[in-house]
Amino acid sequence: MHIAEALLCSKQLEEVSDSSKLDTELLLCHVLDKPSSYLMTWPEKPLLVSQQQQFLTLMARRSIGEPIAYILGTQAFWTLDLEVSPDTLIPRADTEVLVETALSLFANVPFLDRPFRVADLGTGTGAIALALASERPTWEVWGCDRIDAAVALAQRNQKRLGLAQVSFVQGNWLEPFSGLFDMIVSNPPYIDSRDEHLDQGDVRFEPRSALIADDEGLSDIQHIISAATDYLVTDGWLLFEHGYQQGAAVRQLFNDCGYQQVNTCQDYAGNDRVTLGCWKVG
Repeated sequence: MHIAEALLCSKQLEEVSDSSKLDTELLLCHVLDKPSSYLMTWPEKPLLVSQQQQFLTLMARRSIGEPIAYILGTQAFWTLDLEVSPDTLIPRADTEVLVETALSLFANVPFLDRPFRVADLGTGTGAIALALASERPTWEVWGCDRIDAAVALAQRNQKRLGLAQVSFVQGNWLEPFSGLFDMIVSNPPYIDSRDEHLDQGDVRFEPRSALIADDEGLSDIQHIISAATDYLVTDGWLLFEHGYQQGAAVRQLFNDCGYQQVNTCQDYAGNDRVTLGCWKVG
């Protein structure tokens, strides 16, 4: 099999992927350990037998819908390249809205006689925590996850990226922490267990525990909104990613708990995606 012939295999992915040609190129580049330009420059190059076997194995995995990120073991997020695994959600572009919003709140942090502290709850790969730390090297950033394997993965990403001001710990939501935070962020489970999208696309392969929440997807958000009042400084902010149809409900939860300046931001498609509120102690 030559490179040009391998690229024609993209047809077998058309029923499972809207980007079948790109997926095929990514898998082939991975097998050859070459950039995409190599595929166009040397279409007549034959694959070694071992390379062909590996390529066809990876294509078979993709043809049943397994996400490219899990097959390759990496995913781009923000300006970072992150290791991923089936123990965690795959970082998505919509979550970058949460990072952008968090950074915009504290574009100019006033002088403090202590570190500016941030917590990322349910950190998974560490994507949000690491993205924030990469932009704000003076911040003290913490991430937690109740899954040991996720914590280990986030720690590997932290070490490889050299972001020494980030620490990851095991625990459920805010339970592992002490002291107060200037900002708390989270992309918690927010999908209703009856949602038909759970049986479609990449989501089928992602851990259900990181996707599903009770009370129409709002139970974890409600818990964190209530618990965070004991962990935020006055004028501290709490921010969530949530489902496109949950903006009004999440704003109501914030308001019911006494937060101020409650607002919802839209994602790149114009859907409600991030809701935030400011906590006033006392």
